[in-house]
Amino acid sequence: MEKWRFIAQRALGGTILDWDVPLALSSNPRRELSGPGSMTGTIEPEYQRMMGSDGKPLIQEWGTKIFLEIDGAIRWGGIVTRTAYENQKATIQCEGFTAYPHGIPYEGHMISGPLITPKDPYAGRDKNHDGWIDGKKGKQRTPKPPKPYGGARFDVYDAVRRIWSDLNTRPYGNIGLVIDTHDLGEPLGAKDGSDPWELAWWDHPDCGQTIDTLARLTPFDWREEHYWAKTSGNAIAHRLRLGRPRLGRRRTDLRFADSENVIAIARPEGMGDEYANEAVVLGKGEGRKMARSQVAAYDGRMRRVVTISDKTLSSSSALAKRGRAELAGRTKALQIPRIQVIDHANARFGSWQLGDDIRVQVRVPWVGDIDVWHRVVADEVSANGIITLDLRRSDSFVY
Repeated sequence: MEKWRFIAQRALGGTILDWDVPLALSSNPRRELSGPGSMTGTIEPEYQRMMGSDGKPLIQEWGTKIFLEIDGAIRWGGIVTRTAYENQKATIQCEGFTAYPHGIPYEGHMISGPLITPKDPYAGRDKNHDGWIDGKKGKQRTPKPPKPYGGARFDVYDAVRRIWSDLNTRPYGNIGLVIDTHDLGEPLGAKDGSDPWELAWWDHPDCGQTIDTLARLTPFDWREEHYWAKTSGNAIAHRLRLGRPRLGRRRTDLRFADSENVIAIARPEGMGDEYANEAVVLGKGEGRKMARSQVAAYDGRMRRVVTISDKTLSSSSALAKRGRAELAGRTKALQIPRIQVIDHANARFGSWQLGDDIRVQVRVPWVGDIDVWHRVVADEVSANGIITLDLRRSDSFVY
């Protein structure tokens, strides 16, 4: 039997408040690929340890971190974001660390690939506009002004780090999440300055929404990780791992099969009303001046069109890329949205990571045998040892 315990820590400062919070789960701890994940539980009845050694409530919205440790390893971590109390019962809702940026405005300014217009050294030296420099008629013509050019660009991962840096450097804003330092190799903005990428405080951009938009449009993956730090003591480390260009790998060493470790599957699903083999993407601008792109992935079925509006896009390449990514998720065949598995020699608990591709081999009524690679996009672990994996067909992702 696996040994579980919930650990409470002060959100700022890292003080451990309780090593074994008596939390009864209402919803299983859920991890998500490129998402914060969540967990809900209750404490009943009220217990004496509800006050921390610092005199503040042990469970405090945006003031307490909760971690799930299973057999000595941290398997889930998050922040208490909502509480409710009824008689002797406290209900606690937690979300992963990456829920923190949502709703917080960016307070800096950064621009990648700005259009730079150099100063014309001969401006104002041909006042009569005869094409000659004043006082040098017949000797020196007025040169054409320097051409505008694109300024310095920075990598999309650098933009993510700058946003988190802005959050971490504000008073009471550092939650201890360390961001990967490598680059994706995808600079933001156009090289010639025709389509700069800008994030400015005066536009009141939401930090969390901006990161999500970058991840969707670039695209790239990210994943929260929490683990015991290698340093001595009881420090818990927190990392935001960035995919390059995606996280996970094809797991030929794991097997997920009926009558072995797969004990239940959700009803297989097609796309239904979501199916489309043509996409119209509308970008910046209004009316006839609106940026627009149209892409298709005809596959022998009737033409179905989806229209997407994204006012953050202006270049034809960005619009087309957005359209292709949309179609990739709308044209594929049957997929298994969810399976339940047990700890088994085929795939030990914790042997996979979010983003991994796994081979799912199951038999489905009316369909027959299905043998399709899927990506793990979320997982949940329950106290009875059953793990639920949320899946999407591997070929529905475009990178």
